[in-house]
Amino acid sequence: MRIYDKPNPKEPHRKANPDKRRKWLIVTLVVVLAIGGIIYSLADRYLMRHVEVVVADDNTAAAGSSNDEAATETEVNATSDDWNYSSDDMQVSIEKVQTGSGSDQITYYVADVQLTDASSLRSALADNSFGTNITENTSEIAAANNAIFAINGDYYGFRDDGVIIRNGTVYRDDPVRDAMALFSDGTMKTYNETEVSSSELLAEGATNTLSFGPILIQDGEIVSDFSSVKIDNNFGNRSIQDANPRTAIGMIAPNHYVFVVVDGRQNDSRGMTLAELAEVMQGLGATEAYNLDGGGSSTMYFMGRVVNNPLGRNQERGVSDILYLKEGQ
Repeated sequence: MRIYDKPNPKEPHRKANPDKRRKWLIVTLVVVLAIGGIIYSLADRYLMRHVEVVVADDNTAAAGSSNDEAATETEVNATSDDWNYSSDDMQVSIEKVQTGSGSDQITYYVADVQLTDASSLRSALADNSFGTNITENTSEIAAANNAIFAINGDYYGFRDDGVIIRNGTVYRDDPVRDAMALFSDGTMKTYNETEVSSSELLAEGATNTLSFGPILIQDGEIVSDFSSVKIDNNFGNRSIQDANPRTAIGMIAPNHYVFVVVDGRQNDSRGMTLAELAEVMQGLGATEAYNLDGGGSSTMYFMGRVVNNPLGRNQERGVSDILYLKEGQ
């Protein structure tokens, strides 16, 4: 026998409320669109390539030169081994340094560079393009430009501000922070972007500017306070004050530079604080020194190989630019 529920005449019949359902659908759609907009905005800002300028590289220019000029560039009287390079135009000597022990051990690499002509120190962009989120490994950019030696630059493409002059061309002019400039006379100067214009820098002979920081040494003195340093407000930034992998450039005298790359976040090297890095640069004789992009970007390249241990796994992270050394004009 089947038993059927009988409707209760006292209980009102429940009907779906189309207005309420419509409101929920609208709210759901708005939320989905908002989340999608946020995801797209983040991807556009941090992942999608935005090419503003395609730059002709040195190799393209060399291909159009005469046979005599090409021969002159390739006929370089040089000697080298795994840690040294010597020619008529440059001397490069790299040393691996380890200090401390256990959890306090630090491993870093020092490259002492002396040039006869400042034009041997150049910059190069990933994929020969200026813009945001355009990256290649330091070694890839270096190899594409026939570099003898290279380090990662300031990762300008992670930000959309700063004063960016590369190989004498102004690509971005939005002054916001302390920066560093290299000049055609072989000198290096640290400065505040908001106090010196790009036109003034070019008039003084600036060939390259890097916008990261902070300044480590200025006029021979360590910058005293690194506690409030802030490079930018981008999503995902680590604290810059902690011990981290580091990359820095310093000038001992005109055309005499020192480059330091510090391994970090690994068992045999904890990395350096900014204060420790400044002390190292001063100990090496730098009268000006500047901190470049670090962390997973920190890479030193020499004669076809990566010298340090990026990311603690011998695995490079893509960067937007490098500083490198090359023979010839």
